[in-house]
Amino acid sequence: MEKKRPIICIIGPTAVGKTALSLNLARRLCGEVVSVDSRQVYRYMDVGTDKASDAARREILHHLIDVADPDEVFSAADFYRMATAAMERILQRGRIPLLVGGTMFYFQALFGGLLSGDLPSDKTVRTRLEEEARISGGETLYERLARIDPERAAALHPNDRRRVIRALELLELTDQRPTDLFRKQARLESAYCPLYIGLTRPREELVRRIDVRVRQQFQEGYVEEVRWLLAQGFDERFPSMQGFGYREITAYLRGRLSLDEAVEGDIRSTKAFARRQMTWFRKFEPALWYDMSCVDQERLLEEITDISLCHLEGVGPSR
Repeated sequence: MEKKRPIICIIGPTAVGKTALSLNLARRLCGEVVSVDSRQVYRYMDVGTDKASDAARREILHHLIDVADPDEVFSAADFYRMATAAMERILQRGRIPLLVGGTMFYFQALFGGLLSGDLPSDKTVRTRLEEEARISGGETLYERLARIDPERAAALHPNDRRRVIRALELLELTDQRPTDLFRKQARLESAYCPLYIGLTRPREELVRRIDVRVRQQFQEGYVEEVRWLLAQGFDERFPSMQGFGYREITAYLRGRLSLDEAVEGDIRSTKAFARRQMTWFRKFEPALWYDMSCVDQERLLEEITDISLCHLEGVGPSR
């Protein structure tokens, strides 16, 4: 069996500081960033997804950003295909791919193995569920999934209507929980050996950082960005516009929320998302975790650089 190639991944909840550290690490390792973020794949959605600045992207090459339009469905299979191709190109040029982001399902798809894709589907069932969601609201379907398959529901955002409907479709067609079906599925063996560098902060500090960042996004043109997207026809029909922030601002622009309510709703949703991220990331291994509030940043960078080099050279992640 061919030896798996070592890969460095930087994980952690939103607003913890992944971008800044990844840029510094990329400079040390001659690396390039592969974004593992289900929102940053979309073009024209810049403020709300907190993409790296143009200056940073000119200095350090970034991949898997701006690869789909907001009305496209971008799946984990799409991510697997494009991320694998990007990593191979980076490695062939003698550089190091750094996978950076907070979309847990994408990491799982890439290194845990993709599902083989032969699970049943039925357009009639799916259309009926979509109509039910339109009439009763997506929350109703999510609550149904949570009662029957809480593990699968915990892996999904309540507003990820497409995947919630897919899970209920599988349940109806097979009379089995999607979680059980996925475990039985044959998986593709990953060609990579990831080392997860995990970043954390105390809950109170992370909450403050989320609050500051969301308010800053609103000051930097978040509402104008969503207004422009809606004017182009990229509305709440599409998964890209159902995520936190975009959902609340759309409701504000439709007259269903005040601006203050939209801001506070975005903050609440982002905090909830960060909690779910940490729940999932605790399962990832091998992982080394660093509290960003308790370390000297330069010493932290030195240690992570040394550990990354050891992993890339096959020495191991121990410290």
